[in-house]
Amino acid sequence: MIRVENVIFSYRHSAPVLRDVSFNFERGESLCVLGPNGTGKTTLFRCLLNLHSIQGGKIFIDGKDAASLRPRVRARLISYVPQASALTFSYTAWETVLMGRVAHQKLGASVSLKDRIAAEAAMERLNVLCMAQCRFHELSGGERQLVLIARALAQETDCLILDEPTASLDYANQIRILQVIRQLAEDGYAILMTSHLPDQAFLAATRVLMLKDGIVFADGTPEDIITSRNLSSLYGLDVYVADAQAVFNSGTQESKVCIPSMS
Repeated sequence: MIRVENVIFSYRHSAPVLRDVSFNFERGESLCVLGPNGTGKTTLFRCLLNLHSIQGGKIFIDGKDAASLRPRVRARLISYVPQASALTFSYTAWETVLMGRVAHQKLGASVSLKDRIAAEAAMERLNVLCMAQCRFHELSGGERQLVLIARALAQETDCLILDEPTASLDYANQIRILQVIRQLAEDGYAILMTSHLPDQAFLAATRVLMLKDGIVFADGTPEDIITSRNLSSLYGLDVYVADAQAVFNSGTQESKVCIPSMS
């Protein structure tokens, strides 16, 4: 779905933020990008969206050179959920989700029945249909994030790029979003997300990409890549990754947990 080859990017008159970054991921994969602040995670996403022009390397989306894609074509291939929304007008949550349908509409066309069905299905999946008529700017931070993810689903692309999708959400909504991400990957979507919580990768990701100082530090399955040694080196503090087992009414569940040193 997306292939990144030897990408280099730097802001004007500064050292490269991304240096020779290469990776790819396919439909049915959920790839979680981990790394400390300032290591280039959001910059990488903006390069994938062609919001930044790379100085070296290539990015391919569905086999096509990303730099050559018209915005409308790109919007039918990938959708993006930012960390925060820049919406300033008093749109309702329903109107906000309908914005995800713009790439499928002809210029000047009114909202179609198909658009309404797609928007309603996306809001139901995120359990936000009940707030359809609420003003977006009056929602809590967590509710706004849920609406933005619903907008991305309404866009009906094969690839979702999510920049810290659980930011500002309470614990229950974090788990709900991670469940949605995992299910979307199982349904055949290509998911690319960032997180500051390595534990989330065990719950929702099939692969992990670690970025450190603008280069790919490690790439592989969560079980292989999220280790005590890798996390300690990535974040510059002692972290221990332990096996955990819990017994629920539905059965036994095994996972891993990351324990940072507090001393």
